[in-house]
Amino acid sequence: MKQLDDEPLADHTTMRVGGPAARYVIAETTDELVDAVREVDDADEPLLILSGGSNVVIGEAGFPGTVVQVANTGVRTESLDECSGAYVWVSAGEPWDDFVAYACAQEWSGLEALSGIPGLAGATPVQNVGAYGQEVAQTIAQIRTLDRVTGMIRTFAAADAQFAYRDSVFKRTRKDAFGSRYVVLEVAFQLHPQPLSTPVRYADLASQLGIEQGQRAPLGDVREAVLVQRRRRGMVLDDPDPDTWSCGSFFTNPIVPAAVADEVAERAGEAPPRFPAPDGLVKLPAAWLIERAGFGKGYGLPGPAALSTKHPLAITNRGGATGGQIVEIAREVRDGVQQKFGVTLVNEPVLVGLEL
Repeated sequence: MKQLDDEPLADHTTMRVGGPAARYVIAETTDELVDAVREVDDADEPLLILSGGSNVVIGEAGFPGTVVQVANTGVRTESLDECSGAYVWVSAGEPWDDFVAYACAQEWSGLEALSGIPGLAGATPVQNVGAYGQEVAQTIAQIRTLDRVTGMIRTFAAADAQFAYRDSVFKRTRKDAFGSRYVVLEVAFQLHPQPLSTPVRYADLASQLGIEQGQRAPLGDVREAVLVQRRRRGMVLDDPDPDTWSCGSFFTNPIVPAAVADEVAERAGEAPPRFPAPDGLVKLPAAWLIERAGFGKGYGLPGPAALSTKHPLAITNRGGATGGQIVEIAREVRDGVQQKFGVTLVNEPVLVGLEL
């Protein structure tokens, strides 16, 4: 294992904020990852697991304990046939978009709409990552983890992961204030060997592809179309573009009773887009609420923290922002939406050393 002292965490997050870690460990194999976590937990010291750094905002005080960077990589195909499909294990430290590109090249359908999402494969089941009508919950078969309470390896079936919108048992079950009880080591995906995508559900994506919603298209075409859509919104990492110096969507789309959505429409003077959610609830677009509460694209410029000029749902570091300044504008947006519509937005990224 590689170890660094007083390592600046801003260098390891897509938001580019965060003070130093007292101890920074890079675990390049699964065994190293397990050993590093067990060592810190056995010593009863603070531990922060860092995946791709794309879903975390860290304060300037940094982290007083050990940060373990997930860096184990590898993809192995356990089985491949027409009946059960492609059963593929992916190490937690494998870059997510690299794996999506690989799956598309192999003509394995099921992940193409998740192209361009930053971060690592092991983080995807924690957040139940989703975009453009797909979620990883639709293709995950198993999740191999380290249980930090028992110290044992535990493998979850997808049915036991309690997947929900941007949620899972791995996100909800905490060991302490800093992290989950479970550290994801490896994820198994069950994909469909076919050259065409799953049905395209997202209207803008279907329009770009020249097909009707619900139709399929070649995997490579769907992947490229998704990347175009994400780049338009500043959601594909690009070093020269500060609109991409973010955590992507800062707030999740609120899920509310229909009566609350009706109240939002009355206050806004127009009906918001509604999407069906479980238990008779409806999902409202957070970006729609943010814009109509008075926070348009580029709000807060020149910064150093401001909303993206391409998408109001992304809070960006325009250069030199602190984690505190990121949270400050997030708080302003959250409170403004609550005051205008009576709906409280919930942050998607994890806050370390900060409170919203």
